[in-house]
Amino acid sequence: MGYRVGPGVGASASGRGLLRRRRARWVRIAALVAVGLLVAGVAAGWAVYAKLSGNITPDEAAAEELRRYEKERPTSLVKDARNILLIGSDSRHGDDNARYGRDSGTERSDTTILLHLSAGRRSATAVSLPRDLMVNLPGCRRRDGSRSAPRFAMFNQAFQMGGSACTIRTVEKLTAIRVDHHVVVDFHGFKEMVDAVDGVEVCLREPIDDRAAKLRLPAGRVTLDGEQALGYVRARKSLGDGSDTERMERQQRFLGALVNKVRSNDVLLNPAKLYPVLDAATSSLTTDPDLASLRGLYELVRGLRDIPMEQVQFLTVPRESYAYDANRDQLVEPEADRLFERLRTDAPVVIARDVPRGSAPLRPTHSHDGSYADSHAGPFSAPVVTVSPPPTFEGNTAAEDSCE
Repeated sequence: MGYRVGPGVGASASGRGLLRRRRARWVRIAALVAVGLLVAGVAAGWAVYAKLSGNITPDEAAAEELRRYEKERPTSLVKDARNILLIGSDSRHGDDNARYGRDSGTERSDTTILLHLSAGRRSATAVSLPRDLMVNLPGCRRRDGSRSAPRFAMFNQAFQMGGSACTIRTVEKLTAIRVDHHVVVDFHGFKEMVDAVDGVEVCLREPIDDRAAKLRLPAGRVTLDGEQALGYVRARKSLGDGSDTERMERQQRFLGALVNKVRSNDVLLNPAKLYPVLDAATSSLTTDPDLASLRGLYELVRGLRDIPMEQVQFLTVPRESYAYDANRDQLVEPEADRLFERLRTDAPVVIARDVPRGSAPLRPTHSHDGSYADSHAGPFSAPVVTVSPPPTFEGNTAAEDSCE
């Protein structure tokens, strides 16, 4: 005798099957949506990466010229230490830069800073090189393909004559320090960077009213936008004593304040602010090919976030008025050579405010029996070995408040 399944039982099984099919269809749809969102996110991320990397111009001409002179360039002495030459160009080329003067077809290095990053990224030392410093310029390839003859001239003529490659070779001959990377930024890029972090606060000891620099600011704490910041760091004759030395010190303090602002959590942890900063930081940049991508820049600066602000140091190479022209500069020796030696060997650089010239301690000298003795010891003093403390250079750190 057979059994039949009642209509209620069949309907229940059919409903459960339909429910399972619907659930499976929704799972597939959800999975497809998730995959689509993931693909869209990856595509958007890649588009942002490609856009930011594309902002950077690789300096292929400089790389080719430096390869030509590789045998005469200094070698790096300390693994993982890096020396980066930062060049601020006074180019008037382009709509954004033309307002600062006539485009004469040439450009000079308005600001040049040798940035030393220690091995292990324990410290960062930025050394300003005066544009009026009298130096030996090597023979360089001009922009028209011809070559200049070596000459003794102002430092900033190196960039005018042969671009970044000529500037790098000049710095290397002057310091015997290997330049591992270089970055060139123009007026527009600097302004955009300042605006991207919503301005940078500085302290003014007295009001500024400078028509040439387009600055009119009160005394005290002032937040500068990009246009104001550019005028502030470039002004020379109307601020302070009008010297290039004071101008470089003002630039150093401003860069310290900018570093503080960029490293603040308000910028680095806020995607809405971080992208404009990255976009501004990469726009208007020309770098060596190894740095001409976000990956290259990241590999260079990823350790900088752990450097204490008091170890981000700024100073100007020891200099004085040139003996034959008070409007030019020359190095102060042996102080300058001592600084270059410490950077070459990745030795600590000690800075302080208002260091008098000649205050660097004397080095140990040989005694009559060949041992080292203090240079102040008398002829009958017992031979001893003395170790001089490191020399001290005048400068400041990013941790200092310019209003204090």
